[in-house]
Amino acid sequence: MAYDLLKGKKGIIFGALDQKSIAWKVAEKVHEEGGTFTLTNAPIALRMGAINELAEKTGSTVIGADASNVEDIENLIEQSIEILGGKLDFILHCIGMSPNVRKQRAYTDLNYDFYLKTIDISALSLHKTLQTCYKKDALNDCASVLTLSYIAAQRILPGYSDMAEAKSTLESIVRSFGYMYGNKNGTRINSVSQSPTMTTAGEGVKGLHKFYYYADDVAPLGNAPAETCADYCVTLFSDLTKMVTMQNLFHDGGFSNTMISDKLLDKYDNPDFKGE
Repeated sequence: MAYDLLKGKKGIIFGALDQKSIAWKVAEKVHEEGGTFTLTNAPIALRMGAINELAEKTGSTVIGADASNVEDIENLIEQSIEILGGKLDFILHCIGMSPNVRKQRAYTDLNYDFYLKTIDISALSLHKTLQTCYKKDALNDCASVLTLSYIAAQRILPGYSDMAEAKSTLESIVRSFGYMYGNKNGTRINSVSQSPTMTTAGEGVKGLHKFYYYADDVAPLGNAPAETCADYCVTLFSDLTKMVTMQNLFHDGGFSNTMISDKLLDKYDNPDFKGE
């Protein structure tokens, strides 16, 4: 059921690759709630994904942009404002990529050129987007900017490698620019720390499948699926959350506050469990 929570609101959605993408689910939900937007991803991702299908479904325009390139971001924002007919009310930053993770480099043997690219794409791209919007006065009063984070910013997940530092940096940018933009025009900036989710990008993280089931056993509500994350993002784009800013908001079924669960303890009590 739709409630027209975003009727009349305009924005940009970064990162929709395919139907597994959280950004894809968010785009569908924003469309259902009356929002209009442009879609963007890196040129190589546009060739790999099915974003044109999403654009047709939601009546959106696709604008290719390398989110680590300031000129591309400037062009994206200028074109979006022209296409949508005014300044922006929301942005979803759903970008993350680590060459070290893709090439399965151990954390104790990172390629530092790859490391810098991880930080640039996965974290500094948010700063570049916000700084460009700030200079161009591209966001309406009380706009909302969201980015997707992960609990590995605070707690170790070995296979997540240098993406953990990228997410830590990302959350710091949320706080710093959230302060600046809150004072400027009431725009709020938050990160959503989602449950492990079987997206195309997430499946490249070593051990994620095992951790997915572990987290599902620990979280009182189980893992939060991408569809409910999209619902949550819609509420954070809406006028119902005008006083929420500079927060890292866990959307993980309670996993982040649960040390162990009865479900896991019951597994350990099983006579077939050997403690190995």
